[in-house]
Amino acid sequence: MENPTTPAGASTAELNGERLPDDWCLHHFDHLSEELAATMPATMARMRELSPVARSEEHGGFWVATGYEEVLSVAQNWGTFSSEHGLSVAGRRGVVRNLPVEVDPPAQRAFKSLITPYFTPAAVAEYEPPTRELVVRLIEEFVADGQVEFMDGFARKLPSQAFFEFAIGAPLDELDEVSRLASLSSVPNHPDAAENWRGLYAWVKGFLDRRRASEPRGDVVDAVLAAEIDGVPLTDDEKIGAVQLLILGGLETTAGTLGLVLERFCREPHIPAMLRERPELMPKAVEEALRLDSAFVSVGRTAVREDVLGGHKIAAGDKLLIHWASANRDAGEFPDPHTFDPNRSRNRHFAFGAGPHRCAGSNLARLNIRVALEEIVARMDDIALAEGARIEYHAGLTRSPLSLPITFTPRTPN
Repeated sequence: MENPTTPAGASTAELNGERLPDDWCLHHFDHLSEELAATMPATMARMRELSPVARSEEHGGFWVATGYEEVLSVAQNWGTFSSEHGLSVAGRRGVVRNLPVEVDPPAQRAFKSLITPYFTPAAVAEYEPPTRELVVRLIEEFVADGQVEFMDGFARKLPSQAFFEFAIGAPLDELDEVSRLASLSSVPNHPDAAENWRGLYAWVKGFLDRRRASEPRGDVVDAVLAAEIDGVPLTDDEKIGAVQLLILGGLETTAGTLGLVLERFCREPHIPAMLRERPELMPKAVEEALRLDSAFVSVGRTAVREDVLGGHKIAAGDKLLIHWASANRDAGEFPDPHTFDPNRSRNRHFAFGAGPHRCAGSNLARLNIRVALEEIVARMDDIALAEGARIEYHAGLTRSPLSLPITFTPRTPN
């Protein structure tokens, strides 16, 4: 690894450590690398500086888009850069396709239209009171101790319990097993990934069978079960694929983002102090946290016809990885991009992707993160990493701390 020169305007410590060498950035980029997960901000800053589009020789060869404009171009041009054939860059696939992210329009739009009415701002607003009750209950389980392993004690519990209970009406006593399956199947290089994909498929299938036999709840699961596209009912595998994606999004990415944001709070204590003094900044602070610390870092595509990207000729059949997290720190779009600034006048980040495949559950994720941070800053002061803590990260299309032991001073909310 190399020690980078800190880009102009960088005000955080995350760019002052090691980064991966230039040859790795230009020729051997590997999104599954633990070294990349550990050095991502600095390494991706160097990649944007060297070339916003690079060609990696790993995994059979693929392109990597890291600049804001290049990432947006690929995300919006689904007719050239296909999602339906694009995820092989990411590693192993599941038993069924995750719908609608693994199909292209017009089928993608049809599948997405089944889901989006249940995740509009108005729809998820109904979840705020019970979500806040859940957040407070979870914090009260550990707050008197003045310490917690944040990932297991809070970050993974909140979105998974909220999603199971409020969004899909699944049994909470099955949550731990489903969370384990979702987590391990999402690690492309995990030796048991295929087995866990099969386990997740089996659970979703059984869950849908039970829901068919029960009284309707009027929720997104009922909508999927009853759905037709152009007058044709969804197949069983299409229904499983749609619910499977909801679970993966609802359980994994929000938890990772919460972990990354709390790690930032530990390293930059002025941020929670600012939010405690000026709670009106919280909505914009959530957007800035999503820009800098979203766990959803990249996604794969396949070129179905020839094109030019960043001055490089992309051939039909070429694989690409578009790196959301890198684009979110491109100085061409975000002045002083590595600084947490809730007062940005424009924050068109890619925390939830872009183009037709943009995440349908973004409003629910925002709600969970906002309510969690509001209650955390109100009930926990002096948040810091536990002495001797060394943070390691999950690597792949998502990035999150594997564990995050923290200490804090309990406080009584105003």
